[in-house]
Amino acid sequence: MNIRKITSMTMLLSFILCVITSIILYIVPHGRVAYWSDWHLFGLSKTEWSELHINLGFLLLIAGLLHVYYNWNAIKAYMKNKAKELKVLTPSFNIALIITLVIGIGTYFQVPPMSTVIDFGESFKEAAAEKYGEPPYGHAELSSLKTFTKKLNLDLDRSKTLLKEKGIRFDSVKQTMAEIAKLNNINPKQVYDAMKDAVVSKKEVTTFPDLPYPGFGRKKLSEICMEFQLDSDKIIEGLTTRKIDAAPEQSIKEIAAGADMDPHKLFEVLHEVVQSL
Repeated sequence: MNIRKITSMTMLLSFILCVITSIILYIVPHGRVAYWSDWHLFGLSKTEWSELHINLGFLLLIAGLLHVYYNWNAIKAYMKNKAKELKVLTPSFNIALIITLVIGIGTYFQVPPMSTVIDFGESFKEAAAEKYGEPPYGHAELSSLKTFTKKLNLDLDRSKTLLKEKGIRFDSVKQTMAEIAKLNNINPKQVYDAMKDAVVSKKEVTTFPDLPYPGFGRKKLSEICMEFQLDSDKIIEGLTTRKIDAAPEQSIKEIAAGADMDPHKLFEVLHEVVQSL
């Protein structure tokens, strides 16, 4: 048995698999969407892909350390100058260090093309949110049926009736949405869709929220103004006085990007504008 060969093959296989899991995690929906829609790829959930990636990463790390150990002489040779003197800051090492720093710093400061890579991955996640739908609130799938209906102003008895009419089984109102979904081989969103007509009242929410809700960044400013009965001209005027350019057909994310700020920061400014009206 050749330990060096086993180490090299293990490192190669774990590297390939880490690349595959990295690509999948790059395009996987945001957690709130993945858990709400019970997202799976090749039979594995987002959590399972993440766990697989972590353990493969550790395997790659261990194999990499062993590879360095068994090939230390060759590595030392790479770090010697023409006079055969051991030197860490060789031209090759310096170039490698510069490349790594450029990628790291460029990612931190959101400089293209590093920011382009991040934005491209985000586009996959946003497409998934549109396809599968956003949960009504964070980790809604972990709420019991009783809590879920209360939070969404649904009549509990009517909700139970609707679920039974549509063949969705549940043992208790204390079961979570995720547990009911698993019991019926569907996802939490489908459970909600089956009983959403049990709403007690459909009063429009006219009070601007204190915190951003799921999907806020993708909404157009005109949609938000309509949803909360706001005067779009006054909102735009308020943003302009705060040196933020905005147009009704722009999304919150687009307006934030134009103002070089995070969408959550823009929400705070927008909240301030609404409060000042």
